Order: sequence, then C-alpha cells, then structure tokens
Amino acid sequence: FLDWQDRRTCVLFGDGAGAALVVPSDGKAGVLGVSLHGDATKLHLLRIEAGGVRLPASEATVREGLHFLKMEGEGVFRAAVPMMERATREALAQAGLAPKDIDWLIPHQANLRIIRPLAARLGVPEERVVVNIDRVANTSTASIPIALDELVRAGKLKEGQIVALTAFGAGAAYGTVILRW
Repeated sequence: FLDWQDRRTCVLFGDGAGAALVVPSDGKAGVLGVSLHGDATKLHLLRIEAGGVRLPASEATVREGLHFLKMEGEGVFRAAVPMMERATREALAQAGLAPKDIDWLIPHQANLRIIRPLAARLGVPEERVVVNIDRVANTSTASIPIALDELVRAGKLKEGQIVALTAFGAGAAYGTVILRW
C-alpha cells in the first residue's frame, strides 16, 4: 500500500507484527475501560482510495495509483492528538480513573510530534510514555503490541499498574483501552 515515489509516506513505516492474548482474569488485572470512535469528517486525512468494497481493485485503479496510502500529514497531526486525548479521558472515566493514575501510556507510534503533545495534554511525564518509533518506525497496527512487549521484556511493567493503550488510524478510527496489568 506504500507508493515508493511518495516520500511523504513511504519513509514513515517500519515492518512488524504483534499480538496479545486476552484471557479471563480471576484477580484485579484486566480491561477497565474502552472508548472507540470513528469520525467520518476526517476520512480524507489518511486513506486508501481503492482496493476495498467501495472501489474494488482493477487495472485502472492500480494504474492510477489509487491503492496507495494517501495522507495529509498536518491534518493527521491536528486531528490525532485531540482524538486520542478524548478517547483516553473517556476510557479513564469509564474506569473511574484520571490521567494522573496512568502508570504507562502506550500510544500508537505514528510520530513523535503526536506522541509528545498527547502525553503533555494528559499530564503523563515523558518517562512513563513508551516510545519505540525512533528504533522501529511506525509499524502501523503492530506498534502498540510491540511497545507493550518491549515494556514487559524490560521488566518495567509491574502487576497492578494502569496502562493506557491509545491509537488512531486510517478511516479516522481511534480509541483507547485502559488495563490493570
């Protein structure tokens, strides 16, 4: 989905995979709050125009490059921070928590220009924000599972801690899950 001729997008992405196993908990660990949204007014900011059910792939769509990712970077930046902040505050409220209760913020690793202002707006200190984009780039949907795995492997995530996983992506979908580890 990357157009190697479009330097605004092709250099941003890394490659990776991640998964998390969710199982029933008999203790206090688990999902405490969830907030999921989509904003159709921002669909144009990050999109792939063809290849789906709305405009199936064809010789013409491939020839015209409509299957490549299109992004309006400044618009994504302006939208992503308030989207993720909103979802995080909603999920925290659902859990009966406040931003000060977050032990670890694990945001989608899209861009440091998004991660830093988000953390600042939530009042989460830099040392409690997991960042790996500087090492693995934007691994898209794998970015949060990879960052979570790195935090666990480093021995930093402790039982009972509150973790906020927050993301946004194509189609202007965004959301947050609050976990007690």
